[in-house]
Amino acid sequence: MSEISRRSFFDRMTDGLYGVALTSLIGQQALRAAEKQPFHPAPIPENLAPKRPHFTPRATSVIHLCMQGGPSQVDLFDPKPALKKFHGKTAPRELTGNAVFEKDRTGKLMQSPFEFKQHGKAGAWVSDALPHLAQEVDEMTIVRSMYNVHPNHEPAIYKMQSGQTFPGHPVFGSWITYGLGNENQNLPAYVVLADPSNRLPTNNVDNWMSGYLSPLYQGTRMKATGSPLLNLAPDYASVDQVARTKQDLLKQLDRLHQKQRPGQMELEARIQNYEMAANMQLEATETLDISQETPETLAMYGIDEKETDSFGRRCLLARRLVENGVRFVQLYTRGQIWDNHSNINKSLRTACGQTDLPIAGLLKDLRQRGLLDNTLVLWGGEFGRLPTAQITSAAKMNVAGRDHGPYGFSAWMAGGGVKRGLVYGNTDEVGYASVENRVSIQDWHATILHLLGMDHEKLVYERNGLGERLTHQFPTRVVHDIIA
Repeated sequence: MSEISRRSFFDRMTDGLYGVALTSLIGQQALRAAEKQPFHPAPIPENLAPKRPHFTPRATSVIHLCMQGGPSQVDLFDPKPALKKFHGKTAPRELTGNAVFEKDRTGKLMQSPFEFKQHGKAGAWVSDALPHLAQEVDEMTIVRSMYNVHPNHEPAIYKMQSGQTFPGHPVFGSWITYGLGNENQNLPAYVVLADPSNRLPTNNVDNWMSGYLSPLYQGTRMKATGSPLLNLAPDYASVDQVARTKQDLLKQLDRLHQKQRPGQMELEARIQNYEMAANMQLEATETLDISQETPETLAMYGIDEKETDSFGRRCLLARRLVENGVRFVQLYTRGQIWDNHSNINKSLRTACGQTDLPIAGLLKDLRQRGLLDNTLVLWGGEFGRLPTAQITSAAKMNVAGRDHGPYGFSAWMAGGGVKRGLVYGNTDEVGYASVENRVSIQDWHATILHLLGMDHEKLVYERNGLGERLTHQFPTRVVHDIIA
């Protein structure tokens, strides 16, 4: 063994002291970093079994009435006397701030062609374009101060659905089913009732895609007439016991196949969807059979009336689906009937005429059956409309429409733990932008999750080392003022 000189001894001892000090510093930094980390819950099992929420929920299911196109707030729920005063005139700067209007538009303020009256115990203002919903305002919280971040349909719809203005992220219906699963294992957790003419809404199937979540949580499109799903009924009759034995054998083979290929979300989703399809052959057909309803109920939804039949059938199916344990149901109108760029007096009345009676019927039906207390009903578009006329000539004010207005618009909620008969927030004097109790899209999402018993900061999906969530990293608040 070689001798250790005095100098080498102290050199080695210094290295050791440096090492101890470095280890201590790293440990302290790691501890401080851990204390700042957001709460990441255990991974949610990848299945549609019912899951426990973070706290006691006020709602257990959601019906989203998706009014794509941008319903005009100043013609439906947000009357503005200043529009009548300044009709045909350039908007005063003190009323519109720094708004910049397109060069080929006159930017003239346009009064609403609709008459407003107060309704219900709370005296909420609703225009005569919605005579049936006006009778249901005591069930609603009308939020007049919503705002979006983009003036074009596609990005604004992505924002409304997923919290981001571009595709690839899960929509909020997928987040809800990811967090809560489904009460009925024989029906999809997330059902989409789109227009039966097979015209997909703007952004197509991205409206109900699950993004980086498992495909288990994406929406399942069903039809309101005929067979709800293609190939739902078997091609030939089979003895029940034989059919069950075949299904059991298929399940065993599927699980054996899956065990040899762990971590493949698409495979797991495909297997579970096949199993659900077998269960749906009976239950889905029964659930969507509205012939069991009374003539009075059908009339309540406007079924068999030319103007309201299509949307009325879907509203009735939405009630039957949540009644049978479906977690999230989303309804779309035909195309963008709310995108009223011209002749708003006629085009907005058409949109309201197709939807007003069916939606009022839905609220009445849910209330009468005791379902409204735990069913959250949402109504709204991706944005509203500007208070100015979209015209190239002042002589055409009588046939003018309105351009996209993301800066302030109206939406409403009903049932599921929200206050009844409340009007929340305000836009400026002409309805251009929200100015009081402003509600962003992420605030809206967080409030919906809260009503369902979920904390938006704890509903997390681990992806590439990040804790992804519906509200992303945007400043977000739960709007407690509208919760009963």
